[in-house]
Amino acid sequence: MDFFDHSSFANDVRNIIVGLLNVYFWIVFVRVAMSWFNPDPYNPIVQFLRSITDPPIEALRRILPRFLWSTGLDFTPLILILLLQVVISFLNNIRF
Repeated sequence: MDFFDHSSFANDVRNIIVGLLNVYFWIVFVRVAMSWFNPDPYNPIVQFLRSITDPPIEALRRILPRFLWSTGLDFTPLILILLLQVVISFLNNIRF
């Protein structure tokens, strides 16, 4: 007799991952909104937000064409937000 429900476990793991991705989405969103106000770079909150959002943004900058981030407007955070939404949508549509 099997007392472990694999589909329920998989759904719970998926829900945790989707929740973490949603939190990260909002962190990126706050970082983008904060950049419009020119925050103090020595503020610990600003440093924290940049430290957890810079690695994926820098990775996207290495992949994407230079004109998407070298002009006055940096589109890489927007692309990161769109990628996060695609992954969240994909995970939400998986059925176990």
